[in-house]
Amino acid sequence: MPKIIDARVIVTCPGRNFVTLKIVTEDGVHGIGDATLNGRELAVAAYLQEHVIPCLIGRDAHKIEDIWQFLYRGAYWRRGPVTMSAIAAVDVALWDIKAKLAGLPLYQLLGGASRTGVMVYGHANGQTVDDTVAQAIKYRAMGYKAIRLQTGVPGLNSTYGVSKDKLFYEPADAALPTENIWSTSRYLPTVPELFATARAELGWDVHLLHDSHHRLTPIEAARLGKDLEPYRPFWLEDVTPAENQESFRWIRRHTTTPLAVGEVFNTIWDCKQLIEEQLIDFIRTTIVHGGGITHLRRIASLADLYNVRTGFHGATDLSPVCMGAALHFDLWVPNFGIQEYMRHTPETDEVFPHAYTFSDGELHPGEAAGHGVEIDEDLAAKYPYRPAQLPVNRLEDGSMFNW
Repeated sequence: MPKIIDARVIVTCPGRNFVTLKIVTEDGVHGIGDATLNGRELAVAAYLQEHVIPCLIGRDAHKIEDIWQFLYRGAYWRRGPVTMSAIAAVDVALWDIKAKLAGLPLYQLLGGASRTGVMVYGHANGQTVDDTVAQAIKYRAMGYKAIRLQTGVPGLNSTYGVSKDKLFYEPADAALPTENIWSTSRYLPTVPELFATARAELGWDVHLLHDSHHRLTPIEAARLGKDLEPYRPFWLEDVTPAENQESFRWIRRHTTTPLAVGEVFNTIWDCKQLIEEQLIDFIRTTIVHGGGITHLRRIASLADLYNVRTGFHGATDLSPVCMGAALHFDLWVPNFGIQEYMRHTPETDEVFPHAYTFSDGELHPGEAAGHGVEIDEDLAAKYPYRPAQLPVNRLEDGSMFNW
């Protein structure tokens, strides 16, 4: 058996903070997993260091399912983003080890490739509708077949998804949360205008997506979905907070616009009703925040029964380690939909050399054994942790709201 003899947490900040778990076996084979939780990185690092790593030493690295069950069932305090991110880091590192020992790329262990590449979408954004569409045209020229559209809202100083740097958006911008102002009434008219202009300029050969970032009531979301129907969005994402899964019944009654949700979900229980009642079309739960490959396989299998496809979150708050693992999963999973792809900075790519590549609007995980992503620990040490938190939102009258 490949006995685990060492495990350690590596925190680095090559432009933004990442938490990585490295597990080493007695024969020298190692695996790495992503444990990054945006704005709460050190909470997961401490959970791993103080509570999980002591339980790993001496265990058989091949027993991925048993170790997953031990960390989930054995914790008593189940679920939650900190716990599930820690479990995911262990799980992905163990899958990395198993695939390396087998001498195979990870997707082969999952069942082999179901497609030749993984369609991804990029992020076009700008202060105005015309600015956003101009960026979308650039993404199309880069080969993207799917593009997310986000634009500034007139009368608001800042808007989610709109950044100065058009490739490397990072919302965690300060040691203490910055406060933004939000107005749904100002926002709702801008999105149909954005999609109308984008369709006129881009035509119908590119998929268009949009993210409302949990800011609408169910009826507001239904109204927006109905307004967008003539422009055939690929999806409308995170339209309303999904803690109350029944909220999506109201949206479904009023619009046929496809719905995507789940990047903040941690377990199958967060999306069980949404999937079983076919209230969504895409599940966005990530490998790092959803308990790893072992747990995401269960979610994807449940979703497949109800014609729900995967559409994993893939922003820059997930390290290349998570992206690599997600791409192996995407290449295999039968009910794949799309993969978000926000490019990392050159500094991040240097710290995390990887085998995945982009071409013609698709990513491929590569053929390296394991998940194909490594970490340069010496280089990582040159980028110390820097406190950074996500913003918060207030309404124009000062009330706290959803960011």
